[in-house]
Amino acid sequence: MSEQTLADRVRSQMPQAESDLREMVAFRSVHDPAQSPPEECEKMVDWLQESFSALGFDDVAAHETADGSKAVIGHLAGPDDAPTVLLYFHHDVQPPLGDDEWNSPVWELTERGGRWYGRGAADCKGNIAMHLTALRALDGRIPVNVTIIGEGSEEQGTGGLEDFVPKNPDLLRADAILVCDAGNFAVGTPALTTSLRGLANVVVTVETLGSAMHSGMFGGAAPDALAALIAMLASLRDADGNTTITGLESSAQWPGVDYPVDAFRADAMVLDGVDLLGSGRVSDMVWARPAATVLGIDCPPVVGSSAAIQPRARARINLRVPPGMDAAHARQALTDHLLAVAPWHARVSVEPEADGAPFTGATTGTAYDTLVDAMQQSYGTDVVLMGQGGSIPLCTVFADTFPDAEIMLLGVEEPRCLIHAPNESVDPTEIENMATAEALFLQNYGKRRR
Repeated sequence: MSEQTLADRVRSQMPQAESDLREMVAFRSVHDPAQSPPEECEKMVDWLQESFSALGFDDVAAHETADGSKAVIGHLAGPDDAPTVLLYFHHDVQPPLGDDEWNSPVWELTERGGRWYGRGAADCKGNIAMHLTALRALDGRIPVNVTIIGEGSEEQGTGGLEDFVPKNPDLLRADAILVCDAGNFAVGTPALTTSLRGLANVVVTVETLGSAMHSGMFGGAAPDALAALIAMLASLRDADGNTTITGLESSAQWPGVDYPVDAFRADAMVLDGVDLLGSGRVSDMVWARPAATVLGIDCPPVVGSSAAIQPRARARINLRVPPGMDAAHARQALTDHLLAVAPWHARVSVEPEADGAPFTGATTGTAYDTLVDAMQQSYGTDVVLMGQGGSIPLCTVFADTFPDAEIMLLGVEEPRCLIHAPNESVDPTEIENMATAEALFLQNYGKRRR
């Protein structure tokens, strides 16, 4: 099968890809019974079992994991001496996050301006459509063994599959693992994500008084817990916006592609006239350096507040940890920093909430070289290497469980997709081009390994 013929076969499958995605988006597969009926996740699981079974996968089964979600696993046998490729995706989605902010129905795939809109259209059901399209284009002529693994609770971060993988290594063992929950640098610019920042979350509580006190009678001398917390949080960044946690290096530079300032401002929806943070390049700040973010503060809201000095306040802090930095060490450094900068001998407690190790993907090896070649052939341009500021803890679990596997992150989720936000969308040309790249990879990897 020639490369041009394979690309043509993918293109001919795009109406089916749109139909697939339309059906998947209609499933409200939020893995949280408080936000979506559990049967919606079950319908999604059933659909996946039927769809991959129709492509010749054997024993496509739903395996319940520790958090109650179901992982869909199936196998497509290749030649006896062929390597095995594991294709990862997740089939749960984020909740809508504000139905009134969507410009089209959340759970209905809608074409607008050349893009397909709907919750999960990119993250991660667009990647499922990519897998199905690539496999259909190959029409059963696949010279490798293929295993699929579809996670059912990735967006909730409850760790069901992270618990399942090390307990069931023989089900998922592979020579190459394609984690398809990422995307390109921009539409038409193919990219591999070679690093992920880890995370370290804490909740800090500040106490100064036995009760709220009248600000007129006691203000000026009575220690204000909220003011103390504000001072502590302000110490996490310098005047330029660099993260300044004692004991953490914050000057690393990203060695791969730069992230142009104008593109980042547009992608991040930064308001006109507002400065970006940090003294490094954008790529340094979001991919190579730690970043502390205050996720929430417990204090009186403006409406309903009274003239009182606050006796207690707390905040939830998220620290993103770049590759090369230990997440547990970073969390301890954050804890020590907060305790050290607390003013007025305020009583401070710091509760660890979560941590996850950073990850570095493969940048050498037969699978890596084959995938880069396939992406370059599909897009007709060079592949760039980029980082991702977010965390995918499962990647480190894969790396620990299968230390000899080449693990690569890719997918259809370029910045304009607005994953996790209202008006999520996917560019159908990304599904087409990435499906072509994946089909080329599956076709050529087995040949290179023999």
